[in-house]
Amino acid sequence: MHRNRFVLALGALTLALAGCAPMTAQAPVAPLKDGELALPANYRGWAKYLSAVQRPDAKQVRDIYMNPTGASGTAAGFPNGTLFVMENYAAAANADGTLQQGADGKLVKGALLRVFVMGKNAGWGASAPESLKNGDWIYAAYLADGAKAPESTATCRACHLPLANEDFVHRYDEHFTGKSAGALQLERQLVALASPR
Repeated sequence: MHRNRFVLALGALTLALAGCAPMTAQAPVAPLKDGELALPANYRGWAKYLSAVQRPDAKQVRDIYMNPTGASGTAAGFPNGTLFVMENYAAAANADGTLQQGADGKLVKGALLRVFVMGKNAGWGASAPESLKNGDWIYAAYLADGAKAPESTATCRACHLPLANEDFVHRYDEHFTGKSAGALQLERQLVALASPR
């Protein structure tokens, strides 16, 4: 009998202390601007967002990686802390200038041309021009050797700008193929209704 009271009292004390314990919050992340995202050293160990994206119009093949935080994204959007890294490879060409195709009919990768990083966090992108804002996403570009690329990130912003309903991420619906287009649209509408205005 006394033991049961002791166990109940100990349980109540544990709950009371848990309620009084300070919440541990993650340290705020410094706001970054376009061009300030570092190229993550280990990105090739991340999950592939898309693989061997065929771009014959640009004579390129692209591989896109996403960090574990991004991998937890849903059709409602990607969480803060998401990073994507896109490798742009030249499509290998034949002597006559036509693009080489493998046995699978896909373009063959040539030399690595550029590596682009896209990241999302609260307050990131706030300094972008109003006409090119992509939510909290920012961009950086690197050469194949890891040096910063000379290109303006305005091109990245303009390319992603029409994708506001897809969290500014290309091939969004393709990534979430487990859901129909109708289910994705409904999920977005529900999130929009639930979001504070």
